[in-house]
Amino acid sequence: MNLPTEKEMYAALEKRHGASIQKKLSNASVAVCGLGGLGSNITISLARLGIGKLILVDFDKVDLANLNRQQYAVKHIGMNKTDAMYDIIKSIMPYANVELHNKKITKDNINILSQADIICEAFDDAQSKAMLVNYAAELFPQKYIVCASGMAGIGCANNIITRKITEHLFVCGDGKSDIAEKGSVFSTGAMLCAAHQAHTVLRIITENFDA
Repeated sequence: MNLPTEKEMYAALEKRHGASIQKKLSNASVAVCGLGGLGSNITISLARLGIGKLILVDFDKVDLANLNRQQYAVKHIGMNKTDAMYDIIKSIMPYANVELHNKKITKDNINILSQADIICEAFDDAQSKAMLVNYAAELFPQKYIVCASGMAGIGCANNIITRKITEHLFVCGDGKSDIAEKGSVFSTGAMLCAAHQAHTVLRIITENFDA
């Protein structure tokens, strides 16, 4: 099969999503911080939406133990997660505009997120989550931040919800299921929470974020 042209791919998205919505999606820029169980799923959903620019940040490499819940394949083991995710995105949306940062986000380099309209937090540990949310909210008060809290274990899927905390901050998850208590994050829980985060991004971009 010949590779569809960029124009053909955009037309297909426009047909599915509607012209006005696709225009908003294509003009948006979204950062995903952390490309593990949450971030890899969020990124793929955003790529399929045709987001105009994806800014992907992670310092880790793909490991065999990641494959239980992260959207990588055996061929990606040993690769930087940023490069592996780029490979996956380009197989889905070959003309996607993707900016990669193979590094750990700190308070000293958080400015790499300055071009994003929306920031998705997808870290594993609470300290990194708090750092990103606090510093991003301080430096970029008008940017939207979509973060996650609680998706471990085998609880009811309906417990994972999206809450609007402030005008620019949303939290997805059940708010309590910690891996230290529940023992593991399964692919299903990670995908559920990631879908909430990606859908929240969609709602923000299309101005359907009243609740």
